Amino acid sequence: MFVDSHCHLNFPELREQVDTIRQAMAEAQVDRAMVISTTLEEFPDVHALAMRYDNFWATAGVHPDTEGLEEPTLEKLLELGSLPRVQGIGETGLDYYRLNGRSVADMEWQRERFRTHIRAARQLGKPLVIHTRSASEDTLAILREEGEDGSAGSVGGVFHCFTETEAVARAALDMGFHISFSGIITFRNAQDLRDVAAFVPMDRLLIETDSPYLAPVPYRGKINTPAYVPHVASQLATIKQCTVEEVGRATSRNFELLFLMEQNLEKA
Repeated sequence: MFVDSHCHLNFPELREQVDTIRQAMAEAQVDRAMVISTTLEEFPDVHALAMRYDNFWATAGVHPDTEGLEEPTLEKLLELGSLPRVQGIGETGLDYYRLNGRSVADMEWQRERFRTHIRAARQLGKPLVIHTRSASEDTLAILREEGEDGSAGSVGGVFHCFTETEAVARAALDMGFHISFSGIITFRNAQDLRDVAAFVPMDRLLIETDSPYLAPVPYRGKINTPAYVPHVASQLATIKQCTVEEVGRATSRNFELLFLMEQNLEKA
């Protein structure tokens, strides 16, 4: 019934517990998950999970905050993005939250890395998984400059773990992107974000855990897992004044259309 569209099961907090996590997922009716790459060094572990389990898929990408590790080239992303069960490019985007004494102008390396991911996604015809923090204006501008404006030929994707304003959500939706909400929408101080969730139409919603981080209420402060994604769905059901089953069906369908359409067509 439910899909976790963004998790990090290869991270140290979770990687030794995958079998236990999968059992908990089954009990919570979470039947699929997208395992997200944040570095090239970790990609083999991410991909191995997708190859081992038929209800996991993977992405290929380097998180905007990553420094001091292998830098992704267009050729490398095209290579990894072409592997079986790799269904998206990212996690990519911009993050100006921790400048560490640098200026926004100094972050040109992030902007160039982001452009490389967009170009790879467009060549592969696979969706982007976007991370943006304290950088929404530049994130949207670069997507438009690289042709991801909702026009023909755009690959679209998802703004994951959304924490921005309604104006940013509107711009992303106008450009053809989906919006994914995490356990943050269950936090007591997140009413502004719940208002944004009310604005996003059901056919453009996704749900995620971003596990092992951001566990929803009532597990806030604990290690998060995909089994907790129904709590995100439950909060969205309250916001949308519908049943949690309706949220589960809608977000699962959106996940299939965004990430698995090519795979489904190959099976047809």
